[in-house]
Amino acid sequence: MITFNNVTKFYDDGTVVVDGLNLTAPGGKITVLVGPSGCGKTTSLRMINRLIEPSSGEILLNGESTAEMDVVQLRRRIGYVIQNAGLFPHRNIIDNIATTAILNGMPKAKARARAGELLEVVGLAPQLAKRYPWQLSGGQQQRVGVARVLAADPEFMLMDEPFSAVDPVVRDQLQEEFLRIQKEVSKTIIMVTHDIDEAMKLGDLVAVLKPGGKLGQMASPGELLNAPQSDFVADFIGRDRGYRKLSFYNSGPLASMQMEPTAEVGTPIDMARHIAVQRWLLVTREGKSLRLV
Repeated sequence: MITFNNVTKFYDDGTVVVDGLNLTAPGGKITVLVGPSGCGKTTSLRMINRLIEPSSGEILLNGESTAEMDVVQLRRRIGYVIQNAGLFPHRNIIDNIATTAILNGMPKAKARARAGELLEVVGLAPQLAKRYPWQLSGGQQQRVGVARVLAADPEFMLMDEPFSAVDPVVRDQLQEEFLRIQKEVSKTIIMVTHDIDEAMKLGDLVAVLKPGGKLGQMASPGELLNAPQSDFVADFIGRDRGYRKLSFYNSGPLASMQMEPTAEVGTPIDMARHIAVQRWLLVTREGKSLRLV
């Protein structure tokens, strides 16, 4: 769990970047910070691993103040994924992935073996292991960046616009892979994005920040869509936000079910209406369709 307790960040010229931020990112979940440019999203993220020091307030990791931790040990507990992967150009892919594990004290041979396993986890072919970053696409490089973070098995992960540098098709693929991986590893993740659709897709909780670094609202995607607490939040999500509730689902056995017509051509309209409201789809507890009753 990551907790912000009345955290403020201002600079010597008086500019307030983050103003009295209070929020809690629950353990094992994805919390997304979203908002317009200049609202303090990245600053908030970087205060967690003390790349930027708060001016006041405190940040807690599982109840322990980051200000009281050794900064090196703090950062070894936190994985950090950035926009352009940040791979080492002089190292091949397997050694890029193994880097964080080796820095954390894992023997090199074991770290390289772990890196090979993570290639598969992030959906990359084993034959890419000996290639160099310049030989990979942007999407592949970003997968390597995620694998490198996972190699150290951090308690927490920070992700700063991780998918914004790739094209929309690749971005969608990476988002799906990310959700699949999170189901396996259940890390405590705080992610920054400017894309409200990405926030709604990936976040278990979404925190909408306002200009000046104030929290506008923090809630589940469904609650934000159904009950924005201010005009700012409603406008940022979009007045056409209703369509974001729509999703595709596998129809399962329903698609192949043989269903008799509820009314024949020529059935009196009153009778057809009566039939329509009287017939129900019976399903099992698992959601399997049985019959109309």
